[in-house]
Amino acid sequence: MSIRAIDEAPLSRFHRKLTWACAGGPFLDGYLLSIIGVALAGMSSELHLSTGEESLIGAAALVGIFVGGLFFGAVTDRLGREAMYTIDLAVLVGGSVLSVFATDAWQVVVLRFVVGVAIGADYPIATSLLAEWVPNRHRGRLLGVLILAWYVGAAAAYVVGYVMAGVGGSGTWRWMLGSGALLSAVILLLRIGTPESPLWLVNKGRTADAQKAIERALGRTVPLGDLLAASAAERSVEQGGFRDLFQGRYLRRTLFCGLFYMCQITPMFALYTFGPAILGSFGLGEGNAGNLGSALISIVFVLGCVPALRMVDRIGRRPLIVWSFALMVVPLAVLGGGSTLPLTVVVVCFCAYALFSGGPTVLEWTYPNELFPTGIRATAGGVSTSISRIGAAAGTYLLPISLDKLGIGPTMLIGAGITLVGWVVSLAWAEETRGRTLAETSALPGRTPRPSAADRDRDLERS
Repeated sequence: MSIRAIDEAPLSRFHRKLTWACAGGPFLDGYLLSIIGVALAGMSSELHLSTGEESLIGAAALVGIFVGGLFFGAVTDRLGREAMYTIDLAVLVGGSVLSVFATDAWQVVVLRFVVGVAIGADYPIATSLLAEWVPNRHRGRLLGVLILAWYVGAAAAYVVGYVMAGVGGSGTWRWMLGSGALLSAVILLLRIGTPESPLWLVNKGRTADAQKAIERALGRTVPLGDLLAASAAERSVEQGGFRDLFQGRYLRRTLFCGLFYMCQITPMFALYTFGPAILGSFGLGEGNAGNLGSALISIVFVLGCVPALRMVDRIGRRPLIVWSFALMVVPLAVLGGGSTLPLTVVVVCFCAYALFSGGPTVLEWTYPNELFPTGIRATAGGVSTSISRIGAAAGTYLLPISLDKLGIGPTMLIGAGITLVGWVVSLAWAEETRGRTLAETSALPGRTPRPSAADRDRDLERS
């Protein structure tokens, strides 16, 4: 059962502020994950890094995201969205500050891992909180805004890196990594005071608290009886927990969310982390010129999300993801021609890939939040993030080695093959969830649960 006061509410100042606050996390994630690609040049020279150490530093945050998503998604479902909403940002502040003082490769690896854990935690926290507060007809677009913020953060990282590398001297890489602390502190302040998700509250039987949260945020009074019914219905459809993500129909949904996410970001993360080196392999400039090229491509990734945000609630989720993956394969396959390609073709292909990737990009956090019920929603979001990071971490670790051993052409063809797998997965398993309540999109086919008398009595006692 859904809460009509939320599902049918008009967009308000509260929704916009919540969206900005939630988007702050992905913005920081994009910034912190991308700034390392710019900082690596100066870091490598000062710390005398080997190719293997560079790969470990590039992949450490992605491994941390795997751990953070896998563990803290479940913690968020147990303890609540509000409690975890600010803790993870405090960790980002600390990790960014300590990075300034790193003196050895292993210290950078550890700190990047810690930052990754906090980032992985924020994905299911912020996305589930926003999904459970916004009206149905705006859910796809507003969740898509979160991932758009990721790309804005990534583009900002390359712009900041370009400017700092141009005016800074020895040790500039430290301030590049430390710059994330200031941004994290600003977002942390913006998030303070955010109310808990009413759906999570009614799922835990705290109907009176849910009533107060809705009245405080939306200025609408919901009859306690409606929330009691929502609470009973919510808990009657819940599964046992984490293990049920890997059983029955939920298994298919878990694999779909994780695999399409992985196939979308594996080439993308490699491009972001080692963008200057990849562009340099195509003859598009080394050093700071490569940073500028990466910044421009990042901006194109942002632009690619804009039409996808308009289409996700108009044409639907399934056609958007299927056609986007199909189109993304083409430019990567062309780039398989390697360094002999004309520079114009290279630029057009990178821009085309960035534009077409907008479809699956805006659905990375929409699908996990729509296909699973409240009690395991953040867990599912964390698990799909973790699955995606297996490929992303492997790709980021192996990309410098692939460039060195195979060359740029075969490396791009491998990316095209991974993207093709994403198209197959989407064609086979993508569901249409446009315009439906979270209760409807997360319900398993054929299941029509009824609240029990014991549930109703227990809710009345708790309220």
